[in-house]
Amino acid sequence: MPLVPRLILGSLLALAGLLLLAVAVLGARGRLPRNRWAGVRTVETLRSDAAFLLANRVAAAPIGAAGAVAVAGGLVTLAGPSGAVSVAVVAVAVAGTAVLGAFGGMMGQRAAATVPDPVVPSACAGTCAGCDLVAGCGDGAGADPAGAERKAAEQPSRDAGRA
Repeated sequence: MPLVPRLILGSLLALAGLLLLAVAVLGARGRLPRNRWAGVRTVETLRSDAAFLLANRVAAAPIGAAGAVAVAGGLVTLAGPSGAVSVAVVAVAVAGTAVLGAFGGMMGQRAAATVPDPVVPSACAGTCAGCDLVAGCGDGAGADPAGAERKAAEQPSRDAGRA
């Protein structure tokens, strides 16, 4: 492999490995906040902060290993010989990083699936006095059925008075 592509690929591999190592360390320590860019991000993990925290703690070891493989592959590519050996090193490093990263994500997703869904309280939690006046209470349709019938019964009388 020529010098310039070898330098570019080696540098990209090493940089990607360092980023994966940083995510793994933050995930293992529980300091990786739920976000859209780093860590294990699936429907299960983004459901709650607890699920995201657990998933990234479980995935930290394989993600860290993926980062180490990428850093080692990048450094060997940068310092190693040119030719078929450098191509093989890049291929093995990329494949190893992808397999370990996918394994870590799978483990994290499975761990996050064990976390129960967060309980979301209803709008009034059964404590409001006039449920037909509050849109969040009632049968889930937004109003009390008895209140809807009253409003429907009053509607024709209002229209008749205007005519």
